[in-house]
Amino acid sequence: MNELISVIMPVKNGSNYIAEALESIGRQRMDVEVIVVDDGSTDDTAMIASAHGAKVVRHQDCQGPVVAKNSGLAAATGEYVVFFDHDDIMRDNSLSTLYNALSDAPQAAAVEAKIKDFLSPEIGPMPGIVIRPEPYYGLFTGAILIRRSVFGIIGPFDTNLKAGEMISWFSRMEQNHLEVKKIDFVATDRRIHRTNFGQTSKEVEYKDYARVLRERIKALRGQ
Repeated sequence: MNELISVIMPVKNGSNYIAEALESIGRQRMDVEVIVVDDGSTDDTAMIASAHGAKVVRHQDCQGPVVAKNSGLAAATGEYVVFFDHDDIMRDNSLSTLYNALSDAPQAAAVEAKIKDFLSPEIGPMPGIVIRPEPYYGLFTGAILIRRSVFGIIGPFDTNLKAGEMISWFSRMEQNHLEVKKIDFVATDRRIHRTNFGQTSKEVEYKDYARVLRERIKALRGQ
């Protein structure tokens, strides 16, 4: 049996999709703990998560996905961590593939797979939204398995950010000369719908991404 994997899922008002996400994790046939961080939901998110066997960490007020990720990380007991969005679907055998790849690369701090976009079937075409036809790499939740010990080296996510925390995290990994191994495998189907964080918080997202990229460029120039 594998060492314990902590799957951390930050969510606010996710009752529309969370059951499907949790069911996809439940099909993995791996030793996992699922930690759902309910970030101030006013719907049945926590009840659905509990019914699917997840450990629920509740924020009374919404503090944002970055703080929620850190809350989940603080509650995690696994040797490995995956962050997963409540509206995505983990493909069968994803965790075992990621786990085996990382086990075969003891020098790596994390392993990164691909994701594939899909348009949520209950909605029609979304103007201005392009669904990539092919799988692709990206610092997305659901595609990266991380050794939890890494966070003891680089610290938790930057809570000054509302978005772009994964890029900031990767930059700190680079600065500490920690390796991320890429594998040619699609781990997660990423749902595109009308209430994606990137669709509802574009101004904040663009501002934080710009800040993170500037900081990364500065760090690379200093190397």
